[in-house]
Amino acid sequence: MEEKSRTCRPGCAACCIAPSISSPIPGMLQGKPAGLRCIQLTDDNSCRLFGKKERPTVCGTLQPSVQMCGTGPAEAMAFLTWLERETTPAG
Repeated sequence: MEEKSRTCRPGCAACCIAPSISSPIPGMLQGKPAGLRCIQLTDDNSCRLFGKKERPTVCGTLQPSVQMCGTGPAEAMAFLTWLERETTPAG
């Protein structure tokens, strides 16, 4: 079964909180650890860097999907937290 693409759910921001980002972010020059809210999120969970060159490449490559986003922000956070744990080497 083919998975359909989707657009971002306004106010979700799970992809800006759950995963770690190893590249520099303005205001977070060492990147950000998993589970920490990105400093570039606004109070309404919008990205201040969306569409700007300062936005980390990984952020631009992450595309919303039915599997990743689930039926709401809680499912998206759970899936992305699980994915982060599964893809991050133990160390």
